[in-house]
Amino acid sequence: MDVFLSWLFSSEEQELYILDCMAYFMDFMAACTFVSLLFQNVPYGRYASSKYGFPVNVKFAWFIQELPSLLLPLCLVFWTSSSKTSLLPNQLLIAMFFCHYVQRTLIYPFLIRGGKATPFASFALAFVFCMYNGYMQVRYLSHYAEYPADWVTHPRFITGSALWLIGWLVNIHSDHILRNLRKPGETGYKIPRGGIFEFVSGANFLGEITEWAGFALAGRSAHSAAFSVFTTVVLANRAVAHHKWYLAKFEDYPKSRKALIPLVF
Repeated sequence: MDVFLSWLFSSEEQELYILDCMAYFMDFMAACTFVSLLFQNVPYGRYASSKYGFPVNVKFAWFIQELPSLLLPLCLVFWTSSSKTSLLPNQLLIAMFFCHYVQRTLIYPFLIRGGKATPFASFALAFVFCMYNGYMQVRYLSHYAEYPADWVTHPRFITGSALWLIGWLVNIHSDHILRNLRKPGETGYKIPRGGIFEFVSGANFLGEITEWAGFALAGRSAHSAAFSVFTTVVLANRAVAHHKWYLAKFEDYPKSRKALIPLVF
């Protein structure tokens, strides 16, 4: 893979410059996405529409679209001269990324019960994003990111790592609650209860937003920050849309429950 990267980039300086540009472009796309989502919900799940392409089986879609975020980083770590992977801060940050995407790619899709098909456009865009982001995050961490020798004991790294872990656990637990809302043979939607769902409608989204905010805090880079910003834009919109949908559908929906931030919003 080093040969391929050498063919793409004339020097390490050029590749690092491209990685930086990718981060800034992701920030720009986050701004564009924020504006577009003021008029249109993310078109998958209960908001799916045939105008976004033919339907793709939801388990297949989740597995394939998330796969680049696992396979491409694995190639970058093990099949390139990843000079920074011997350093502890880089190892831990890469491990956080892998931990999420091992679960998201190899476990989560196969636990889905039912679920609406994903429109092809949403599936294709998610696939491209995962390839783009997987390369940007792990190439930077494995080959370019430099941290002080004592970075893992710095309050910023410790706080960010703790937020990542809390967010990851909340995300997994909330997905578990959602999967088990219906008993075998049941159909239709139910009010999620338990865990962080007692406080917000988008508990799973809050978990993932917290997870990548912690990753960005611990990673201290434009690349991890851009990923966190983009994730927040997309999932916050999703949480608000879900909250409005629940309030409209269920007369007995808890009125004290917020959309995304407990007691606030």
